[in-house]
Amino acid sequence: MNLKNKKVLIIGTGISGIAAADLLSEEGAKVFLFDANAELQEEKIRERLKPETVCEIVLGELTDTYYKNTELLVLSPGVPTDLPMVERFKDEGVAVWGEIELAYQFSRGKLAAITGTNGKTTTTALTGEIMKTYYENVFVVGNIGIPYTAMVKETTDDAVTVAEMSSFQLETVACFRPDVSAILNITPDHLNRHHTMENYIDAKLNITNNQTPKDTCVLNYEDEVLRKAGEQLQCRVLWFSSKRRLQQGLCLEGEQIVYYPGDREELSQFDGFAQELQGEYVPVIDVKELNIIGKHNYENAMAAIACAMTLGVPLALIRKALRSFKAVEHRIEFVAEKNGVRYYNDSKGTNPDASIQAVRAMDAKTILIGGGYDKGSEYDEWIESFDGKVKYLVLMGQTKEKIADCARKHGFDAIVFVESMEEAVAFAAKNSVAGERVLLSPCCASWGMFKNYEERGRIFKELVHKLP
Repeated sequence: MNLKNKKVLIIGTGISGIAAADLLSEEGAKVFLFDANAELQEEKIRERLKPETVCEIVLGELTDTYYKNTELLVLSPGVPTDLPMVERFKDEGVAVWGEIELAYQFSRGKLAAITGTNGKTTTTALTGEIMKTYYENVFVVGNIGIPYTAMVKETTDDAVTVAEMSSFQLETVACFRPDVSAILNITPDHLNRHHTMENYIDAKLNITNNQTPKDTCVLNYEDEVLRKAGEQLQCRVLWFSSKRRLQQGLCLEGEQIVYYPGDREELSQFDGFAQELQGEYVPVIDVKELNIIGKHNYENAMAAIACAMTLGVPLALIRKALRSFKAVEHRIEFVAEKNGVRYYNDSKGTNPDASIQAVRAMDAKTILIGGGYDKGSEYDEWIESFDGKVKYLVLMGQTKEKIADCARKHGFDAIVFVESMEEAVAFAAKNSVAGERVLLSPCCASWGMFKNYEERGRIFKELVHKLP
């Protein structure tokens, strides 16, 4: 796409905004980088831009000139699409893109895009590792930490890009069309941003908007929202299930992940699968060979397998990558064993469903550390998932009283309030015994106490490693 001399305004000076400015400047656009925080220092922002990037930095407020002259508006993921200033640009007839739409306009090669309320990061990382066993040029980008726009100019016609997509990013797609998409699950999250569950679902389903029958969408059959949505999609649907045998798709049967092809013609598309057909199915891998735990992670593995199959990765190489893959940092990550107690970091568990999965993955009495920023979640199902496993619930942050009230309502009163992660880890160490588990799975966002979930997880791990 030719953006030379186009007047493009970017809202947001975070990592995505900076990457977008670098890309647009390289393409010859007239770039305006805006942030409503007037306290920011222009020099500090410029230090994060590439030296050759040319752009005007605007802080505080926008004058009418910007609304009248802007030809394209690019939103960072953290910027709500219903802000009055965004609405005003729309009223002026300005096209509104997100960072992923901007990147897609310059992307080359094949694209696998992965979204869902939970499991995105693990599935994206695993899919990327599988792709690297077969493709020479693989880029893992998006909500996983590396902006799509930062890497897109390095893509080639024979490259594969694996992108983690959040609902925020998917709100603003226009032409974005992945060769294979995956929606892992949809449960309530970010309702403070999307306002209704319907809006949140629509944002997730936007990943399929431009897919055709030549493309594939990987869906979780056990998610009722996705099962219904799958019937309406124009692209090919490849299902996975952790609870039942499917006529066609990937299933968890006992401790085996297997693939049911449905028919021979379907099977012939996938290298190595036909040769290993055993009756009606192809055995893919025993979950005991995986280094990730919990049924939710077996679902993530099935989704990654489905993406890889679709893009032609041979079965032998899929197995190789599955056997070597380690848990993603901050997602039920084993930290250390101290005095016979195993500590796990699940700082990325920022909503009830994610934290439920983490609790279920624990195989012994557990001291659970939770609480943080309130995203408008309800905690009843999380509390119910304790099922006698949680020994103490250690709470911090804005939501601690709300969560405690919910826990008491469900008859759980082994609750401890703390003011810091240091205090939480100290309490857990003092009140756990050999054979038990300590799990950080906050069920809430990190804002207010930490910069992000990564910082929260790193602090937790540092404190655990310092324990005697």
